[in-house]
Amino acid sequence: MHVSRREFLCAGALTTAAWPLAATLAQAGTGKGFHLRPAGGTVRFFGEDGPKTEVWCYNGLVPGPEIRARQGTRIDVAVENALDQDTTVHWHGLRIPHAMDGVPDLTQPPIASGTTFSYGFDLPDAGTFWYHPHVRGSEQQGRGLSGALIVEEPEPPRVDRDILWVIDDWRLTENGAIIENFGNPMDLSHAGRLGNVATLNGLDSQAFTVRAGERLRLRLVNVANARIFAFEFEGHRPYVVALDGQPVSPHEPPTGKVVLAPGARADLIVDMQGDPGSRHAVTDDFFPRQSYRYLELRYLDQSPVRESPPDWHITLPPNPLPEPVLAEAETHDIILSGGAMGGLTGAIFDGESLPIGTLARRGKVWAINGIVAHRTDMDPLLVFQLGRTQRIRLRNDTAFPHPMHLHGHSFRLLSQNGQGVPHQPFLDTVLLNPDDVAELAFVADNPGDWLFHCHVLEHMEAGMSAVLRVA
Repeated sequence: MHVSRREFLCAGALTTAAWPLAATLAQAGTGKGFHLRPAGGTVRFFGEDGPKTEVWCYNGLVPGPEIRARQGTRIDVAVENALDQDTTVHWHGLRIPHAMDGVPDLTQPPIASGTTFSYGFDLPDAGTFWYHPHVRGSEQQGRGLSGALIVEEPEPPRVDRDILWVIDDWRLTENGAIIENFGNPMDLSHAGRLGNVATLNGLDSQAFTVRAGERLRLRLVNVANARIFAFEFEGHRPYVVALDGQPVSPHEPPTGKVVLAPGARADLIVDMQGDPGSRHAVTDDFFPRQSYRYLELRYLDQSPVRESPPDWHITLPPNPLPEPVLAEAETHDIILSGGAMGGLTGAIFDGESLPIGTLARRGKVWAINGIVAHRTDMDPLLVFQLGRTQRIRLRNDTAFPHPMHLHGHSFRLLSQNGQGVPHQPFLDTVLLNPDDVAELAFVADNPGDWLFHCHVLEHMEAGMSAVLRVA
């Protein structure tokens, strides 16, 4: 069943209009120093004539200001907390020192209301990354706190436009207000907080304006709490050149769809080969029964930039990641369990074995290796030898998908369900559908206690989180 956009958006109660989206977002500062101020604010998702929505945002923007810097440089970011609760900033996907990772109590004290914390780190990898809170994440991120961090290659591939798409969804009332039901039992135990309004760069995702013949680099970042997107570009052939910020051999998506789980990113090279004045749908059908048109590529009625795609190279230079040595790897098994229809009868919580009913009353319904997370600074689930290759067999024994994110490292995805993965990409977030088994490997070269968790934020907060120690 194909759900129309009008049916998808608040049961048709909101009036929307189409307009071109900005090619880039405002930068947070100049040079290497940046300032972020999380605070309350107001946005209009549906244009100047649409309703106002009260949000939380960085520097008054949703998404937060785009930070751009060059690979190999250092950046410093002062975070001034103007919220009425603690917060932090996690630099998602960046291989940075433990003390800068932004996990409260595990890597730093939380940033109290009215105080400022300064982050500073070098940027070893070029790519598309992002930032978000790690305190009460399902609410703080769900209210709007997220933004992109772009690390530019010294010699990026030639394109006509380098464009950032920050992809999100929101749960809104008919009047445009955020629905205040964060952390409810249904979201915690099922698919997470799925919204009813999809946005692109902070606007209702109606249309994106292009010109025939131009070549685009699209940087897609999924900052949604729980929604998994699967984009099909009607009439176009996008080439994937990077996943989670790490270069891959350029290739078309295996199924023709670009799948983005929460936390994941994809860099695409797309040649605009439609006719001037034509329109082409970008459809999201990860949930086939709720397929809808995410946006429309609208071609200007102008002569093409060029008649055929240019012969410019599209391969990105590799980042300096250590290559896993599988012959020397330590092997570990990690099993995900729990949730609705998951069959979990009980688990360990704060050192005590508890039945699922007791856990559920505490808002805890997911487990990793039979252990339910009770705080961020837990005893480590696994301890890795510094500098040694680690091979992990990861199995999803639940009825729901889980995008599993590892802090501080990137890993090679070796196989899924017993089949070798083409290109074996370096990732920091791997999506496991129900009953999936994935094998991944990485060199544990970044010392410290690192969070490993589901990036469906409600699942993380309901127990699907663990600490992995590199020592």
